[in-house]
Amino acid sequence: MNLPLSQQSDAELASSALAGQQSAYGELMRRHRDGVFRLARGHVGDATEALDITQETFIAAFAALTRYDGARPFRLWIARIAINKCHDWARRRAVRRFFTFARPIEEAVAVADDALTPERELQSRAELAQIHAAIAALPANLKDVLLLRTIEGMSQAEAAQALGVSEKAVETRLYRARNKLAEQLRDVGVVRV
Repeated sequence: MNLPLSQQSDAELASSALAGQQSAYGELMRRHRDGVFRLARGHVGDATEALDITQETFIAAFAALTRYDGARPFRLWIARIAINKCHDWARRRAVRRFFTFARPIEEAVAVADDALTPERELQSRAELAQIHAAIAALPANLKDVLLLRTIEGMSQAEAAQALGVSEKAVETRLYRARNKLAEQLRDVGVVRV
């Protein structure tokens, strides 16, 4: 007797999806879409763009599902695809900005807590936008590590595996990312010394 989809492992779901079971694709997406979205949102600083990247990630992942190694965590495999999609987005954005003078990411709208007073909400939105912009402005190798470790809660070993680097490299990059982020936020007045 087959287990319900919700009780199957990611590897079992991948096998079922490859065998043509559409609901297995849906279950894989349900399990991993929030993590992919958070990763993309942290990378690009914009919820709408992050949603597009999330969709592109799953389209690419399902198209390449035959290359997924069921012995490895699906979460790490799809995180790597999401990071690649974020890098693609950044390259496309740089080209668009060059040719069309696109608006900078610092002007992206951020979501704030609805329970705040209007004045505090305005301040909170501005600070959140500055934080997203500061994260998005980090070099890709620092941003990837920061998002995987702090937003996605991956262990040092998992982040190293997802990025194809050593654990020491993850540790070093995370340290540098945090310092650079703190410095950028101090410069714009979000973090006060």
